[in-house]
Amino acid sequence: MAADGVQQLLLPGAGAGAGDDPADAIAIRQKPPAGVKRFRRCRTAPSSDPAALEDSRPPTPHSNAGQTAPAPPKKEVLEGGRPSPSFRLVGVLLFAYVVAGTTAFYLFMDHMSGHHSGSRLIDALYFCVVTMTTVGYGDLVPSSDAGKLLASAFAFGGVAVVGTSLSKSADYLVEKQESLVFRAVHANGKHPARELRAMEMNKTWYKLYASGALLAASVASGTVVLWKGEGMRPVDALYCVCATVTTLGYGDRSFDSAGGRAFAAVWVTVSTAVVALFFLYVAELYAERRQRALARWVLTRRTTNTDLEAADLDGDRRVGAAEFVLYKLKELGKISQEEISEFMEEFDELDADHNGTLSPSDLAIAQATI
Repeated sequence: MAADGVQQLLLPGAGAGAGDDPADAIAIRQKPPAGVKRFRRCRTAPSSDPAALEDSRPPTPHSNAGQTAPAPPKKEVLEGGRPSPSFRLVGVLLFAYVVAGTTAFYLFMDHMSGHHSGSRLIDALYFCVVTMTTVGYGDLVPSSDAGKLLASAFAFGGVAVVGTSLSKSADYLVEKQESLVFRAVHANGKHPARELRAMEMNKTWYKLYASGALLAASVASGTVVLWKGEGMRPVDALYCVCATVTTLGYGDRSFDSAGGRAFAAVWVTVSTAVVALFFLYVAELYAERRQRALARWVLTRRTTNTDLEAADLDGDRRVGAAEFVLYKLKELGKISQEEISEFMEEFDELDADHNGTLSPSDLAIAQATI
């Protein structure tokens, strides 16, 4: 048992001769007072938001010091639903890509062989969409070298633009759903922070639900249009839809009429990307479940002397709170030994007086030597 007021050493053998060496006596730390928890919070860099700085100021003498008013929720959190600049930019790029591709294929439509619907513009738009989504039914194909080179160029660019735009759309839908849930939670008087943490934990589930609903709507709408509009049997319509959304594009069934191809120009773009996002979120959910299982194992298993030896970064046979937290983060895969080494190298460069701590004078000296 450790003496009263003295913390017991974590590693065996670390206290040998502690009473003889003054350095060992300094290393022995007093226990914190009862009820005091250390390293439960850490301060971040000062905020540059004027509103946040205004809220952080101490109350004036005329303020109600004994009353603590509940902080109102952020206006932008409650409103939500506004497209981000990146989302708008991706939408503009997608629109520009479709306009450029339709214009180019319209001019090169004489270099295309296969079934034409009678509308040169709709056929150009239709071929642009089935090219950039990698469906490639085969009902329209380039027949000249110039047409083949043009189709090859638009095939690579289209995959990246469509995938990015649909990913941003899914994020936008999830954020809008989260804002609605947050408003409902705040209206019901529940604990907002707790509910927000729960929403953060289930964000992948929300994405999976949203993409699954969009996938079901895409399959149903495509089947109905092919059945009623293109005159296919229900089984053939479903077969063509499945071949399209999975980008197989066998080519034995496709959109033939001008109206059907106009619908396909939008439907194929959305449905193929929704399928990709759905299976991406399934894989992401599986990875998150494995990560949470690993976290539960790390937090519940017993700490051994081997763990303490591995957590001892500075080799002084004592493990502080910061070293213990870093070791747990390494076990969770949140940080690697290489990253820790890089941080320690930066710390050594900033520690001008080599006393193991950083002070404003250390930073001043380090900045002066740059």
